[in-house]
Amino acid sequence: MDFAEIKALDHRYVLQTYGRNDLAIDHGKGATLYDTEGKAYIDFTAGIGVCSLGYANEAWARAIYDQAMKLGHISNLFYAQPYALLASKLVPAAGMAGAFFSNSGAEANEGMIKTARKWSHDHYGPDRSTIITLNRSFHGRTVTTLRATGQDKYHKNFYPFPDGFRHAEANDMDSLLSVAGDDVCAVMLELIQGEGGVNPLNADYVRQVADLCAQRDWLLLIDEVQTGIGRTGTLFCYQQFGVTPDIVSFAKGIAGGLPFGGFLTGEKCRDTLRAGDHGSTFGGNPMASAAGCVVMDTLTPDFLAGVREKGETLRRRIAAIPSPYIAGVRGMGLMVGVGIQNAAHTELRDRLMAAGLLTTCAGPDTIRLLPPLVITDEELERGIQIMEKTLQ
Repeated sequence: MDFAEIKALDHRYVLQTYGRNDLAIDHGKGATLYDTEGKAYIDFTAGIGVCSLGYANEAWARAIYDQAMKLGHISNLFYAQPYALLASKLVPAAGMAGAFFSNSGAEANEGMIKTARKWSHDHYGPDRSTIITLNRSFHGRTVTTLRATGQDKYHKNFYPFPDGFRHAEANDMDSLLSVAGDDVCAVMLELIQGEGGVNPLNADYVRQVADLCAQRDWLLLIDEVQTGIGRTGTLFCYQQFGVTPDIVSFAKGIAGGLPFGGFLTGEKCRDTLRAGDHGSTFGGNPMASAAGCVVMDTLTPDFLAGVREKGETLRRRIAAIPSPYIAGVRGMGLMVGVGIQNAAHTELRDRLMAAGLLTTCAGPDTIRLLPPLVITDEELERGIQIMEKTLQ
C-alpha cells in the first residue's frame, strides 16, 4: 500500500486519538527508518523510547522467532523459563528483590501504586493511602495513573478521578512538605520528567526526598517507564542519583519493541503482594520475555558507557548550534530535551522530519530526542548535521 491508501484506512477504521505525523513508516534497519515511498530518516524517537535495539536487530528477531515456534503464550497459571530467566537478569542488576511483569508503563505504575497502598495497609491500617507526585509529571493514561499525573491538560473530560493523590512542585521540599500529612504512604517520582519537557530532577532534592521517606516510613516509588533499561546510560536512572527505591516501574525499552512492562520491589515490599492480589494475563509473555533477555544481554557496562558518551556528544553538539530557536539542552544519556524559543516546537519537529530526522515533542516547548541505544556514530552524526542545518 502507498501512503494515501494507509491514511485512508486509518481515517476510515481507526479512532482518531493520535495526532499522527503525515508519514507512514514501512521498515527500518539500525537507527534508520524508511517510509512507504523509500525515503530514509534518521530516527531520534525509537518509538518513544521503546526500540532500544533499533530495527531489524537479528539477535532480537531470532529470539522472538525461536520462542514463538516453541511457546507463544501460556499465561501465569504455569511456570515457564523465559520470564524466570529475564527476572534473574533484571532483578540483581537493579539491586532489587523481586519482579512483577505486565504489558505497559501505565499498567506497571498501577501495580506499583497498588503494592504501595497494600504495604501501608498491612503495616499501618487503612488511613495511610495518599501518594505524593510532582507537578509536570506523567504516569500513564488509565484513570488512576492520570490522577497521579501532575498536568491538568490530561485531566479534562475524564472526571471523576479516584482519590489518594496530591501534587507538589519539583525540586521544592517546602512544597512537598506542605502537602504531606498523616495519610501519606509514598512519594512517586520521575527522575527525568519526560512528557513534562525532559526535566531532570535535582540530585540533592531526590536524596532529600529519599531521606524524608526513610524518616517517615513512606515508600519511595520511582517511575522509570521512560528513563529505565539503559536509556540514561545506566540500567536504571536512580543508579546515578545515589538512591534505591522501594519500588521501581519500567516498560518501553525492556523488550525492544514488544509490549512489556513491570515493576521491581526491594526487600521491604518483596512479600506484599500474594496470590490473588494482582495479576496480568499477558504479563511475562514468553516471546516478550525472550526479547527482554536479548536487551538485558546487550546492556553490558561497556555498552552503557557508550550510551553515556553518545548522549554527551549529542547534547554538546546541539548546545553549540548558533540558532535563534534553541533555548537550552538538558537530559541524561540518550534522553535529551531541546528547549525551543521563537517558534512552535511542533513546527520545528515538522521541519526536521522533512529534512530526514524524526523527533518528538514534549511539554509546551521542548523537542525530545530518544535515539535507539544502538545508534551508530555515523547515524548520530547524520542526525546532528540535520539539526545543525535546520535549526540555523
